Amino acid sequence: MLRPRLNTVFASRWKAVLWSVSILLFALRMVPSAEETKASKARAVQVDPWALDKPGTE
Repeated sequence: MLRPRLNTVFASRWKAVLWSVSILLFALRMVPSAEETKASKARAVQVDPWALDKPGTE
């Protein structure tokens, strides 16, 4: 895995700030939002294709 050495990252304050901002942005991109988790749970419900009464069709 490619990663910078800590001596070079924290050699200046600006490099340390940029490094920490990049880590925070990476974390924000990886964590799903509340709407995404609700939608994925709704899609995860499996419907029996052979059932006579299908949910959602009235």
